[in-house]
Amino acid sequence: MKITIVYDNVVYKKGLQADWGFSCLVEIENTPTILFDTGANGSILLYNMAKLGIDPSSIDEVFISHAHFDHVGGLSAFLNVKSDVNIYLPSSLRGVRGEKNVISVSAPLKIHENVFSTGELDHIEQIMAIKTDKGVVLIAGCSHPKMTHILEAASQFGEIYAIVGGLHGFSEYELFEDFEVICPAHCTQHMKELKSLYPQKYIEGGVGQVIVL
Repeated sequence: MKITIVYDNVVYKKGLQADWGFSCLVEIENTPTILFDTGANGSILLYNMAKLGIDPSSIDEVFISHAHFDHVGGLSAFLNVKSDVNIYLPSSLRGVRGEKNVISVSAPLKIHENVFSTGELDHIEQIMAIKTDKGVVLIAGCSHPKMTHILEAASQFGEIYAIVGGLHGFSEYELFEDFEVICPAHCTQHMKELKSLYPQKYIEGGVGQVIVL
């Protein structure tokens, strides 16, 4: 599988635009292509996608982690160029105007053979879990729920191998001890600490970073 960060607070690759928010493209063999979150600004989202050679028409589905604007703000602009997609929304986000293919998610959900939602945790956020031969890869928008809740919910899908995305104020670093890959992005407050503790597992985030797992 491949994860391409298309929206983040910093750039990893020159020529791209940074902005407060998060979005990444998730490509898995024999599985529809999924856009995880849409950042805050649709024009920046589409600009970065164009620069990265990502054609919006190639995207089949959108997964929105939570209702905060820096994760859903670019959705309308994206739908203006690719409207025929399934959209997986946490149940607290009441819908998308004019879009018919909306799936409201409250409980754990199997989206595809190896792609799952944890369901909406702590009434705010859903996490994507992807089963691979190496273990479960988690993609998080902000990790607003307690990390213990996230990991407990995700463990039903298998042993966790990697986590990518926003980790907010997470500081229970020992919870990541058995992970093989850690890529903090967006709102993560303790990147330096995570990099210091887990230098061999740590991958830099930023727009343009491509993670192959």
